[in-house]
Order: sequence, then C-alpha cells, then structure tokens
Amino acid sequence: MEKFRALRLHQTDTNTPDVRIEELSGDSLSIGNVLIINEYSSLNYKDALAITGEGRIIREFPMIPGIDAAGVVSESDDPNFNVGEHVILTGHGVGETHTGGMSERVRVPGSYLVKTPRSLDSRRAMQFGTGGLTGMLCVLAILDSDLKPADGPIAVSGAGGGVGGIATTVLSTLGYEVHAITGRASEHARLRELGAVDILSREDFSRDSKPLESTRFAGAIDTVGGQVLSTLITQTRYNGVIAATGNAGGFKLNTTVFPFILRNIRLQGVDSVHAPTQTRERAWQLLSENVTIEQIDSITATIGLLEVEKMAEKLIKNQISGRILIDVQN
Repeated sequence: MEKFRALRLHQTDTNTPDVRIEELSGDSLSIGNVLIINEYSSLNYKDALAITGEGRIIREFPMIPGIDAAGVVSESDDPNFNVGEHVILTGHGVGETHTGGMSERVRVPGSYLVKTPRSLDSRRAMQFGTGGLTGMLCVLAILDSDLKPADGPIAVSGAGGGVGGIATTVLSTLGYEVHAITGRASEHARLRELGAVDILSREDFSRDSKPLESTRFAGAIDTVGGQVLSTLITQTRYNGVIAATGNAGGFKLNTTVFPFILRNIRLQGVDSVHAPTQTRERAWQLLSENVTIEQIDSITATIGLLEVEKMAEKLIKNQISGRILIDVQN
C-alpha cells in the first residue's frame, strides 16, 4: 500500500492530545478484511471530545480519530463487498479503539460496513454521517411506535445540532408537527426552514419539573439528556414515546414512575454504534428518500483535515450548528 495522509492523535503528559497531520503506511491501520479509499468523513461531538481531550474517548495512542467514513472499496476478503463498491462506515469503536475515518485510507472488518444507497454518494452520506444516522434511528423509534402525525406534535431537543436537525427535517417531511427545542436564538430561522412549526426555549425544559405536568407532546426525540429529558417525560401525552440519545445536558435522569404507569409512555434508548446491519441499511435508505440535497446542504459546512482541530474546539464550546463534513483529500 502506498503512503497516505491522516490526522493522528498522540498522547501527551496532559489530557490534550498532540494533533498531527502525518504521512502513514498500511501498518498504521487497525486490522480488517476490507480496505477503503476514503473520500469523506465528518466531525461529530464524540470526535471533538477525543481531539480536544475533553473526554476519555481514546484508550490507545497513537490513534486516527473519526467515527465516520465513506469511500470506495479497494481491497476485500469479505464476500459481501466487492472492489469498486461505495460503502459507509459508522460506529463499532472506529476512531476510538480502531483507527478511524480522518484518513485517506481506512481498513475495517466488513461487518462494520453498509453499501451506500444508489441515491447517495460518499459526500452526501457523510453530510449525514453518524449524526444523521442517529437522528434517523430516533425517527424510526417514533415510526415503529405507531405514533401518527394526527396524534399530536413531536418535540425535538437539541434541534440546532446535527442529530436534532436531521430528526426535525425528516419528521417534518413525513408530515409530523415538530416543536424544536434550542438554546440558541440564532437557530430559529434555520429550524423553521427545516420544517419546525414552533421553536421552544431550552431554558423552559432545564428547570426542575413536577412529577407530572400538563401534556403537550405526543412524543419526543431528546438529544440532550439530563433535566431536559426529565421535563419532556412529564409533558408527554398518554401512550407517547420518547426516543433518547445523547447526554450533553447531563447523564443523570431525575424522574418518577408516574408518567410511565399513569400515562403509559415509553422511553426508548437509541444507540447508533452497534445498531444491527439491517437497521442501519433501513435508516440510510430512509435518509436518502426524506432529506433533499438542498436541505442537507443548508446545514453542512465543509472543511479539510487541517481545519479539524480548530473546528473541534468550537464544537465543544457549542459554537457550531448543523453538520461538519471533512474532505479527507483536501
């Protein structure tokens, strides 16, 4: 294998890794039976935690971060993937314990991959990335609960982020009335363009809530956690469902059994890291069908590897909205 360029993190005496753009050889990659010529990756919150050292994401150094990748198969010992096929990689510890997507070459077990839907290319797939996949998995939790648009509004917390923005867009396309929750006034106009009918302040959900409050929502997608999720639980209507993913607002949940035993609501956890292949394939197909190029372009900024470190710092400080696409060849 010829040398390739990658962003790599090296351990230091502090919690902050040393971030370098390096020329590497194949022995720098983790094991796997499929080699990909990578075209695009994306910057997610977990990536930003790893790059800035704000979270203990990387266990072994040096490490190529990036929990996403999309490109073309160049070598394969997996019968499910042929040379020349376009594939998408998300989750499975890639960018954490297995060398990741911020690299021109990626090597993984074939079980980590899904084939790119015909209506997507690598660029558009990574405009969605793990954030889009997670948002779609949350929407699937709503769809599979049999909640219909006529049942009432769906709240989406953290709607200004990548996961919440995709969830808002897809729910709106499917005919649901979306009430977007955000802490940033600057996001209001953009969220309305994505289809939100109403914009709610995050402060209204960050307060201490009563065990039961007046019902407002048929269901919810929560990407924040903590008190925001606690308040949403108390305001969900009878037979409602809440899809929960993310803990930027805290990992503790202060609630009671009352909403569950008196209103028959369900709290559904959503994990994209180890989602089964069939579920991921379904989610990618629905993403390709329910988000237009114009919609995903409107929430995407594109950067190269040299800009990743600076952008990661902004993401940690909540100064970034939407999706960050990484052109690994740039």
